[in-house]
Amino acid sequence: RCRKEFVMSENTCLEKQPITDELLQKMDAYWRTANYLSAGQLYLLDNPLLREPLTMDMVKKKIVGHWGTVPGQNFVWTHCNRVIKRYDLDMIYISGPGHGGNFQIANTYIEGTYSEIYPNISEDIEGMQKMFKQFSFPCGVPSHCAPETPGSINEGGELGYSVAHAFGAVFDNPDLIAVPVVGDGEAETGPLATSWQSNKFLNPITDGAVLPILHMNGYKISNPTVFARMSHEEVESFFKGCGWDPIFVEAADEMNPGIDPEDHIAMHRAMCEAMDSCIEKIKEIQKNARENNDATRPAWPMIVLRTPKGWTGPKVVDGLKIEGSFRAHQVPMSMEKPEHLEQLKEWMLSYKPEELFNEDGSVKDEIKEMTPKGNARMGANPHANGGLLLKDLRLPDFRKYGVKDVEPGKTQAQDMIELGAYVRDIFELNKENKNFRIFGPDESMSNRLYHAFEVENRPWNANMYSDDDNLATNGRIMDGMLSEHMCEAWLEAYLLTGRHGFFASYEAFIRVVDSMAAQHAKWIKVTNQLSWRQPIASLNFILTSNVWQQDHNGFTHQDPGFLDHLANKKADVVRMYLPPDANCLLSCFDHCIKSKNYVNAIVASKHPSKQWLTMEQAVKHCTQGISVWEWASNDQIGRAHV
Repeated sequence: RCRKEFVMSENTCLEKQPITDELLQKMDAYWRTANYLSAGQLYLLDNPLLREPLTMDMVKKKIVGHWGTVPGQNFVWTHCNRVIKRYDLDMIYISGPGHGGNFQIANTYIEGTYSEIYPNISEDIEGMQKMFKQFSFPCGVPSHCAPETPGSINEGGELGYSVAHAFGAVFDNPDLIAVPVVGDGEAETGPLATSWQSNKFLNPITDGAVLPILHMNGYKISNPTVFARMSHEEVESFFKGCGWDPIFVEAADEMNPGIDPEDHIAMHRAMCEAMDSCIEKIKEIQKNARENNDATRPAWPMIVLRTPKGWTGPKVVDGLKIEGSFRAHQVPMSMEKPEHLEQLKEWMLSYKPEELFNEDGSVKDEIKEMTPKGNARMGANPHANGGLLLKDLRLPDFRKYGVKDVEPGKTQAQDMIELGAYVRDIFELNKENKNFRIFGPDESMSNRLYHAFEVENRPWNANMYSDDDNLATNGRIMDGMLSEHMCEAWLEAYLLTGRHGFFASYEAFIRVVDSMAAQHAKWIKVTNQLSWRQPIASLNFILTSNVWQQDHNGFTHQDPGFLDHLANKKADVVRMYLPPDANCLLSCFDHCIKSKNYVNAIVASKHPSKQWLTMEQAVKHCTQGISVWEWASNDQIGRAHV
């Protein structure tokens, strides 16, 4: 009976059948629904389905948000839904463009996730009106994909981390596919340009897959984008040179031949074929790797999607070109002029809402049926709410790794070497769970984490030579990329998808990721107020080569400013630790690696240095946070109170 029901389900699932005009028409209806809901969030306070005459008091006074990227991202989400259902995938979506968060709200609303999390935004005309009003509105929701957005682990507003976050998410997640959609403006940032090299650190046996989609809509705020003004051949050569196998889905523009962007069905068909080709190639790569224990780096597929900026929106406003120009980047038109009201109405009605919504304002069943079910929905995928998957680390007793027989100021040790033995055994105890990694830019040895290399290697999936040191396709010490941005983003996503780790770097050079640490702290601050976001493991920094231990490096390496940067954050999110010796470092690290929803910064010595406290004294000192060391103090009053 179960087999019979399964076969019937297979036969009735349109997505599992060959691509037909019926399927494409349904996908287009879904896409129109997402576009309508996205545009409504930009403009409307009331009358969400335009069933009454549209008047100026129904429109927001100040139109704030972004449209240019939205229809293209809705298009990609539509096609991700199809392949999730067709191939029974575990997939998350990572939105790289800095804004356009209305697109993800719209899609999670259609799939039902949004209303499940926020019951006040109900699946009817009243809920739609509230969803429209709250977007980019005082006391509402941000205009980018934020912690409040279901399915998001990559916060917009600061560009460049989508691909690296995607890789961090799939490390040790062999069944997960992460789809980072890269804005072509975002693609110009240093971190994003660097992150195309992440494929050299992915193990097809033990890790999942990343399917990047470069969304070339041609423009930034007021300039063309570099990739969009490169020839097809040049773009293809670029990505092949980075080790990717690019597949192109291109709408025609004045420079490039391609599909007529007005022929939406043809664009859907081309995207269906491209997505199928990518998923089938990913499955083929993984099948070969896992059945034959072959971790050789393949040319992973990716998609270059060229669409007009502001696709399906107003083509001309006040005599100026909008769709397909930089003017579509933010809002296609302001609402100061009365004639814009009629143009807004024509635009929104062009999506034919009467075909998309029921009388009560709910999305029609045949459109909702285009979405996956349960946790397969990208807004409900547990990997995008990683605290749901978080397992506590198995940890050894840190006291066993301490420096013995300490004579204050006489005993010498190297604090980071002692910590390395503790970290080594964390790897050993969590070998089966595979939920712990070290991250850092080519500095783990320099930072004296020698003992960790006794049990783990560096992951490396580019060419290897016979005399390479500690390189392996299955390593877990992520220090093979000389990019602080990359290591930070990998770690952030590793944590956001329910795992543990820390970032070890020089104190001066951690400044490179100041803004990333701040963004993550903001993420945690917001999620602390969201009951549905489960706590994740803390973002832990270990900073060595500190300001007074620079040896030959001198002034260039003297910058304790990261602590200044963190000190202006609230203590309910950020903590700083300055352990004076190895035993204190072990106590602090053990505390931090167990903690959740913090950004912890530990400043530690890696050079031979004086030891001050026995392990018992160190635990007491670290627990108190401050204390009087009796052997070093002549404070009789203070001593009496200790």
